[in-house]
Amino acid sequence: MSGIVPAPVARQPWRLLFPLFALIGFGALVLYSAAGGSMDPYADSHLLRFAIFFVMAVVISRFNRGLVTFMAFPAYTIILILLLAVELAGQIGGGSQRWLEVGPIRIQPSELMKPAVVLALARYYDNLPVGMVPTWKALVPAGLIIALPMAFVLLQPDLGTSLAIAFGGGLVMLFAGLPLRWFIGAGLAGAAAIPLAFFFALQPYQQSRVTTFLDPESDPLGEGYQITQSKIAIGSGGLFGKGFNEGSQSHLNYLPEPHTDFVFATMAEEWGLMGGLFVIIAFALILNWGMSVARASDDRFAKLAAAGMTATIFFFIAINLMMVMGLAPVVGIPLPFMSHGGSSMMTNMICIGILMMIDRWTRKAPRTGRFAS
Repeated sequence: MSGIVPAPVARQPWRLLFPLFALIGFGALVLYSAAGGSMDPYADSHLLRFAIFFVMAVVISRFNRGLVTFMAFPAYTIILILLLAVELAGQIGGGSQRWLEVGPIRIQPSELMKPAVVLALARYYDNLPVGMVPTWKALVPAGLIIALPMAFVLLQPDLGTSLAIAFGGGLVMLFAGLPLRWFIGAGLAGAAAIPLAFFFALQPYQQSRVTTFLDPESDPLGEGYQITQSKIAIGSGGLFGKGFNEGSQSHLNYLPEPHTDFVFATMAEEWGLMGGLFVIIAFALILNWGMSVARASDDRFAKLAAAGMTATIFFFIAINLMMVMGLAPVVGIPLPFMSHGGSSMMTNMICIGILMMIDRWTRKAPRTGRFAS
């Protein structure tokens, strides 16, 4: 087979690329239907954005270890400064202040912070002697690396992104070997603080999302409308769905945001349980590949970075699927590789690019277990 398939083609991470391309293509079909049978405005921009960000991911995959470790802390610091700039001069849209605009360029620094936190923590623990992992030096500085951007993001306000930063960073801390009792204690403290956070930290609209999640039928035409319509769309799809471009919930505008946050409900109505299983299996293959990259690495920085990037993608997937099924409050997190939107695509493709980079490092590493750059 090696004589038939060119070496540059054989070296590509096809365990990742096959399910990734499948999700992108399937997502384009769903977005085509969400637009009423038209490539414009969702499907064509979805494919164009993927093409651009895939090239970006390939470029990232060529970075060497020395450059990435050298830039981990500076990149984190620069993005933290951009988050501060958002608070001072950011653009307001949809009731939130999340974007910076410089001429034609519009960026959302909070999205860039998700992979940046993972790289910064991986770099920190790579420098920390193993004997110090059970001490405060493994906890307090790393906690500040996570807490600072979370504080800025919560001011925007953007609860979903702040939780994504906390999840990715927390998983890196767990994989770094911090004592499990610390995480159990933090979980118990967090559970005890939920009532205080609900009444004093959440905005009124965020509080209503939580109460709606607990009882969506209490206001089916108001705050509970999104979840109610999403459940109807998913349930009405049955085993094989109503058929491509035949979804009534999205076409008749019953389902809000059928091309972004609730794209899975749009898909499930037309493709049914079989379509949902296809999507979940494709995501499972991508996540399994990401964790296999982490397991295959003998380098502490690479192992933690790969696990953190995989955890970040997993957070997007899990929260979105739980949200559209009514198992989590609506927090405005799109479904990776299927939802229409540039910020989410950029973040997830950065994670993919870093995973491809670490996979290349591992394959180039000599058999002694030390990394080649």
